[in-house]
Amino acid sequence: MEEIYIRDNFIKLGQALKLSGAAGSGVDAKLLVNDGLVKVNGEVCKQRGKKLVKDDVINYDGIDYIIVTGNNDVR
Repeated sequence: MEEIYIRDNFIKLGQALKLSGAAGSGVDAKLLVNDGLVKVNGEVCKQRGKKLVKDDVINYDGIDYIIVTGNNDVR
């Protein structure tokens, strides 16, 4: 499981996909989400602006990403 470090209380799904490297741009993130290819906490999510908080898990292309707070590589 890969970690996505944030310093704020939340991050939007599209931003998290870009930060993780799963999407190269906002347009890419939008297409992934709209096509139903992204799951949040085990369920398909079609809201690119969905707010994710600590311990939420994103799954795309068989890879899990967990939202964590900390001082590493923050947005």
